[in-house]
Amino acid sequence: MENKRHYTQLIKTEAKRLGFLSCGVSKAEFLEEEAPRLEAWLNKNMHGEMHYMENHFDKRLDPTKLVEGSKSVVSLLLNYYPSQEQTANSYKISKYAYGTDYHFVIKDKLKALLHFIQEEIGEVGGRAFVDSAPVLDKAWAAKSGLGWMGKHSNLLTQKVGSFYFIAELIIDLELDYDTPVTDHCGSCTACIDACPTEAIVEPYVVDGSKCISYFTIELKDNIPSEFKDKFDDWMFGCDVCQDVCPWNRFSKSHNEPLFNPYPDLLSMTKKDWEDITEDTFKKVFKKSAVKRTKFAGLKRNIRFLK
Repeated sequence: MENKRHYTQLIKTEAKRLGFLSCGVSKAEFLEEEAPRLEAWLNKNMHGEMHYMENHFDKRLDPTKLVEGSKSVVSLLLNYYPSQEQTANSYKISKYAYGTDYHFVIKDKLKALLHFIQEEIGEVGGRAFVDSAPVLDKAWAAKSGLGWMGKHSNLLTQKVGSFYFIAELIIDLELDYDTPVTDHCGSCTACIDACPTEAIVEPYVVDGSKCISYFTIELKDNIPSEFKDKFDDWMFGCDVCQDVCPWNRFSKSHNEPLFNPYPDLLSMTKKDWEDITEDTFKKVFKKSAVKRTKFAGLKRNIRFLK
């Protein structure tokens, strides 16, 4: 017991040193509450063209099927809230994509944390996850006490809101487990009321196939014309439900240099975006998550907004 507590504290202290906002731990076991929710969401086709969501249903709900012998899920949050935002006269990019692609930044930190655990504690097996496998990040973070699931289905915390990435280490080491926190959304419906495409169909349920992030990033076909003039100038992702959330008044700027934007990004105007060349695209988004939509995808999104 003493060991478990000691190891847990060691890991949390190192996570903080590596720059993570917070760290919580939960037991690696079947996510009973999430199973019917995920099944209903898929059955209603709320994943649209994201067919990968249908794969590995069991692994999504049970980390022991993902990492053999796993005992603990270590959930971590990394802040990405920027100190400055784009100019008002611009097509908009989700704040998380301003700087270097978070996959690279977090993966390196997770590897460092796993290496630390192996050095300090001994033979510990495990894997690092950042959006890279069928792991229900938000469910694990909530189970680990790092926040509660907001009505917009993002993880929320009272201290810093929701502008952070979630990642996990799933390891075969037993630790001291945290407990979930209570929901503090109350009667607020700011996110539901503000969603430009009415994608939040009821509290805590987002129809992914109606979400601006889905249309501008995941969808490879043409954007359905019925959503014309409903995008509020978002050309990559969308932050509306987070921007209007009262808890995000407490967001503090990140201190991760790799998340700082390409120098010209924040000052680019609509005209600059409309005239963007493939060379400029490659320069501005050299290491950015925006590369996911590719140059042709971004041009499609801009044409749709004009």
